[in-house]
Amino acid sequence: MHGHVEIHGHRGARGLRPENTLPGLAFALELGVDALEFDVALSSDGQIVLTHDLIVSPVTSADTGMATPGDEMFPYVSKPIASLSLAQLRTLDVGIRLPKRPDDPFALTQVPLPDTHMPTLGSVLGLVDAYGADGVRLHVELKSDPERPELTADPREFTELVVEELDRHGRLGNAALLSFDWRILEAARPLVDRRFALVEEVTKAPAWMNGLDLADFDGDLAAAAEAVGATTLSPDRVLVDDALMAAASDRGLPVVVWTVNDPDEAARLLDLGVAGLVTDYPDRMRRLWAARGLPLPSPIPPLRTAVA
Repeated sequence: MHGHVEIHGHRGARGLRPENTLPGLAFALELGVDALEFDVALSSDGQIVLTHDLIVSPVTSADTGMATPGDEMFPYVSKPIASLSLAQLRTLDVGIRLPKRPDDPFALTQVPLPDTHMPTLGSVLGLVDAYGADGVRLHVELKSDPERPELTADPREFTELVVEELDRHGRLGNAALLSFDWRILEAARPLVDRRFALVEEVTKAPAWMNGLDLADFDGDLAAAAEAVGATTLSPDRVLVDDALMAAASDRGLPVVVWTVNDPDEAARLLDLGVAGLVTDYPDRMRRLWAARGLPLPSPIPPLRTAVA
């Protein structure tokens, strides 16, 4: 009934290990995913760093000390990523999820890894290379907020820097660029083959959609994504229904849904015909795939055997 449906590890495997970190991405590779999804932004000195938030998050980051004595930017938590250098960002501990709120599902399931630091895109590419994970695609989400330009890099320059880094490591052919800011997709169009149009309810607006107005497409997200040159439509799970799937199918656009952690919901989306699911829990999705007899992405062997 189904072809190959993909499992994409969200921010690595956010439900299981700290998000957007080298150990988190390594853990997802070892579990087995079709694609590693992670987020990037630019530091003040133009370095590409992994972070979901354009302001240093107090949930995923903790200050450990100043990068240089008497640094007036300290503390760094809650400062814009774009205002901090790589050296300042590297002082943060991003391996423990804080605070332990009862309403935070990830704090209950995520194994903390203290003294983990914010990686650069280059270090991630080095990790993937060390694992020999040539069959795993890299899905790089460029974090950009057109409504807060003071926090955000120039979309074209940002896209070109990310593409150059992927190309330098020989990873461009097996990568995809993702963004809610469709100006990024426009910039990526001549540079990379796979371009994911991310969309959620609040970004269905011309400011986010590279000036496109959904009303001009009779509300058809797939048509708008096609117009900006996307090769995949990647909506929030709450937007996915039969009508969206039919419209995407009409345009030959695969649909990859995020962020799906409940196996029952995942099963319903599989039945609708999605091409892939982005999940914080690749382990749960692997169990569902196995139960349905769907082909599973191969686990990548660990780099070394743990010594007792």
